[in-house]
Amino acid sequence: MKKYLFLLLMAGQSVAFAQSNGSITITNDSKETISRHIYGQFAEHLGRGIYDGFWVDKNLPVKKQDRIRLDLVEALKKIKIPNLRWPGGCFADEYHWRDGIGPTAKRPRMVNTNWGGVTEDNSFGTHEFLELAKLLGTEPYIAGNLGSGTVDEMSKWIEYLNSNSTSTVVSQRKANGHADPYKVSFWGVGNENWGCGGNMTAEYYANEFRRYAAFAKDYPGAKLKKIASGANSDDYHWTETLMKNIPNWMMWGVSMHYYTIPTGQWGKKGSATSFSEAEYFNTMVNCIRMDDLVSKHAAIMDKYDPDKKVALVVDEWGIWTDPEPGTNPGFLYQQNSLRDALIAGTTLNIFNNHCDRVKMAELAQTINVLQALILTKKEKMILTPTYHIFDMYQVHQDAKYLNIKLNSPDYEVDGKKIAAVNVSASQDANGKIHISLVNLDLHNSVTISTALKDIVWSKVKGTILTSANITDVNTFEQPNKLTLKDFTGAKKDGDKLTVTLPSKSIVTLELN
Repeated sequence: MKKYLFLLLMAGQSVAFAQSNGSITITNDSKETISRHIYGQFAEHLGRGIYDGFWVDKNLPVKKQDRIRLDLVEALKKIKIPNLRWPGGCFADEYHWRDGIGPTAKRPRMVNTNWGGVTEDNSFGTHEFLELAKLLGTEPYIAGNLGSGTVDEMSKWIEYLNSNSTSTVVSQRKANGHADPYKVSFWGVGNENWGCGGNMTAEYYANEFRRYAAFAKDYPGAKLKKIASGANSDDYHWTETLMKNIPNWMMWGVSMHYYTIPTGQWGKKGSATSFSEAEYFNTMVNCIRMDDLVSKHAAIMDKYDPDKKVALVVDEWGIWTDPEPGTNPGFLYQQNSLRDALIAGTTLNIFNNHCDRVKMAELAQTINVLQALILTKKEKMILTPTYHIFDMYQVHQDAKYLNIKLNSPDYEVDGKKIAAVNVSASQDANGKIHISLVNLDLHNSVTISTALKDIVWSKVKGTILTSANITDVNTFEQPNKLTLKDFTGAKKDGDKLTVTLPSKSIVTLELN
């Protein structure tokens, strides 16, 4: 492909790029919808995610409701997070819900054995979480304790949440200040039961799911959407076993977990803020692997569920790096760079493009943990580059999926190649077309010519997230280094759309 140099004025600086070309064809013949629940979030009792995150000291000089930090709530409401998963994660399978209800001073304390060995005082429990969900305007997704709990314990938690009958646990809920049932529908039956949730075999877990699910009852106005604890990345045997041995009508979804590890090595994952182009390239190779994983798990599910009634739920995903130097390694606190934004945009494009099977996903995690949307330091807070991607991509929630055929140039490092560009597109209820494009190439801009079949439009506008360096981050001293800006690199060219994507950028266009 012929390349040439040109000057692009961006962020007040002249930057030299090489340019390459690609093409996209978008057709309006799909019957699929991109579920808003793909844009879900995850809050575990881990590090500073709950405590010193959502739930703060009563003396912290920020606006609060009880101890819920309201500036975080307002930021998350802006991007319309559709669901929030809690209390874990690995913590879920050692959490006993009765420890987190009733007068706070009387709640027992426990050791959080999974995350740092810190004391868990249970001050943030069921009622506090559901109050947070209410403030956020989001649907709660509760992960039940199958690993160290009992069938009766999980059954009673559901009754406590959803029943309006006369019983001891319902009376307890009313005495604890909530007369009406919460009507929680999304319910995880365990978490990572192949690992921290009990080191079970797929066959054993499938039987346990059936047993627990049999006693996870529906109550009026609260039909449960039961989600089976699914595979670790490429454990296709786990998915096959669950789909073969659990009736489709018994589960709403099957989960899958996959983290992007920059080095591919769990013992030395790599830095969040200091990495070479070769490590960046390897990170993106690992990120793009999500597409292959989803495709292969979906193909197994298709064998047993050709009507696609069971959702694939990717309820833990994101980049996982080494913790920031000087922080508790058990707290999994990491910074968030432009690289993370490219991972978020790419992964969400993958989920959008698999919306026939992927109906739900949760980024790990919302506040101060792993690929967080928001980082806090006492009364200060910053929105990460990943937050801005969820802001940019919210236009796809519950929109009609548009089929895409992409021809992308390559991004090559050390003789290895990946597609430089990835994309997804949708049409909202008002008829507006939204196209989200990611250019992974660190050096070359890409000009894309797009044909839109059977789609009438006359105007285009857009937003962009990029920065001078792939390692750039927002800090408490410089919180707005990476923010969304207006994008003017797209135009109508006859009956086609032409867009020039700067290197290392994420762009969302709106056509009407």
